Amino acid sequence: MNKFTTLSGIAAPLPLINIDTDMIIPKQFLKTIKRSGLGVNLFDEMRYDDDRNEIPDFVLNKPQYREAQILVAGDNFGCGSSREHAPWAIADFGITCVIAPSYADIFYNNCFKNGILPIALPQEQVDILMKDAEKGANARIEIDLEAQTITSSDGEVFTFEVDPFKKHCLMNGLDDIGLTMEKAAAIDSFEASASQARPWV
Repeated sequence: MNKFTTLSGIAAPLPLINIDTDMIIPKQFLKTIKRSGLGVNLFDEMRYDDDRNEIPDFVLNKPQYREAQILVAGDNFGCGSSREHAPWAIADFGITCVIAPSYADIFYNNCFKNGILPIALPQEQVDILMKDAEKGANARIEIDLEAQTITSSDGEVFTFEVDPFKKHCLMNGLDDIGLTMEKAAAIDSFEASASQARPWV
């Protein structure tokens, strides 16, 4: 998992509430167990028409937002079924930070396990960043995870809260496997001792 320390990127505005995981990645794309390749189907039913042509008005199809790394969204983002494919699709598209007033708990936790920083801010601050994102590719939002700050393109600074353990994992690129591998020496030592004490196992 890639480390997340700072980010300066284009933010795409998606001012919808209750964006559920089926909207993020529809059920027909859940057959894969690979984390890669799902970005093209992110928000599939909003991005494409029945003939698989891009819908020009959808934000991620607009030229200025095709390289967006930040998504500014409405309340209760990631609600619905607890499909891990949702953060996989977001990350595969290239978005590594989502800013919204609130999140569904399971989606929120899954983001951290997949290298995405979900930031919860009061609605009035999200509204400011939403308007900032609407400026297009010339407006870049800066995020500093160590300082826990967001800086708008106009220089306005907002602070955010994040669990210290989740922050540590993101800054060091540690998913569940990475956390386990941090203890590799202790695991090897235990296995060696156990093998000597119980050679029949």
